[in-house]
Amino acid sequence: MTRPAYRAILHAAAQAAPHECCGLLLGTRDARGVIVEEARAAANIAADPAAHFELDPQALFDALRAERAGGLCVLGYYHSHPNGRVGPSPRDESDAAGDGKIWAIAAQGDVTFWRSDSAGFTRLFYVIAGV
Repeated sequence: MTRPAYRAILHAAAQAAPHECCGLLLGTRDARGVIVEEARAAANIAADPAAHFELDPQALFDALRAERAGGLCVLGYYHSHPNGRVGPSPRDESDAAGDGKIWAIAAQGDVTFWRSDSAGFTRLFYVIAGV
């Protein structure tokens, strides 16, 4: 993950508190894995944004359209847990599609990464690269 993307997630979380922030993880895939190059903020349209997130579907549609036109791949999503929970919540578990997308969760001043697949969430480890 790039340092600017990491910082963008933490900044979005701090700005949204006490509500949950959310956005898209955009980047590239290659034989070695994925590189999250951008964390693009999206509106949280949940009825109760202090308790959960719902990504604005237009932001996702726009990113998918850009990907099809040769832009960055939609690798997954990010959101924050202002309550401090560093891992996926029961709501996250029920909302996840199990489609292999990456979920980043900002909590306690850090970001954890998870892959959503048919077996649930698996913790991912990452490296921050760049200035």
